[in-house]
Formats: sequence, C-alpha cells, structure tokens
Amino acid sequence: MKSGAPIEKVWEMLALDRLPEWMPYKSVEYTSGVRKPEDKFRVGASAHITEHVKYDFEITESLENEKITFRSKKYNMIRAYTLKPTETGTKVAVVFDYTSPYSILGKLVDKSFGQRIAEREIQSSFEKLKSILEK
Repeated sequence: MKSGAPIEKVWEMLALDRLPEWMPYKSVEYTSGVRKPEDKFRVGASAHITEHVKYDFEITESLENEKITFRSKKYNMIRAYTLKPTETGTKVAVVFDYTSPYSILGKLVDKSFGQRIAEREIQSSFEKLKSILEK
C-alpha cells in the first residue's frame, strides 16, 4: 500500500490498540504494562485481541517508523509491517505467515485457504487504513 501520509502518522496506526480502527478486530486490550504511549511499540508489549476468535499478540520486533512484528502463540501466526518513506508519503508492506497445527496434507490445505483469507483481509484493511490516513 502507498499512502500520502507521513511515516510517523502511519506508524501510530500500527499500535495494537489502533488496529480495530482499520482491521476486523472488535477490541484490543493491552495485557502488558503499557504506561506511556511509546510503550505500545516496545518489544514484549502484548494485547488481547477479540475478532471472531480471541487470541493474544505480542510485539517481537520494533524499529520506530521502520518495522513492527506481532506474533500470536495460539495460532502460530506472525504479521510484520515494514514502512518505507517515499517522495510523496509512505509505502507499507506486510508479511503474514503462520504454522498450521494439522498434518502435512492438512497444513497445505489450511495454509492455502488461510493465506487467501489473509490476503483479502489485508487488502480490505489497507484500503480502510489508507482512507483514514489521507483524510
């Protein structure tokens, strides 16, 4: 996704508690001691996510205005966002991956199906994020 918004504005939207504004999450509540706004981005910060299921995300990598990675133990899922400044704003890329708990054949089917769902969710979420950032 490319946005005309400055990188700092995009970064702020990647805080776990901001995700429900543009992703299909019903709620996000921090479960680690987030006391200051910058704590929302620190490695080890975690939050309980409610979507159609409930799970926890933990920040495993965080480079301010560059990259943030979330991990869910319950679903062996990783989501990493990378930001790059452009002449007209910011380019955002996401990598989504997870390890299926099923047999080898089940993993292939599950991963293929899950990947298609994730790609649709990411596209829809990016469209919403872009509209928020460019208001």
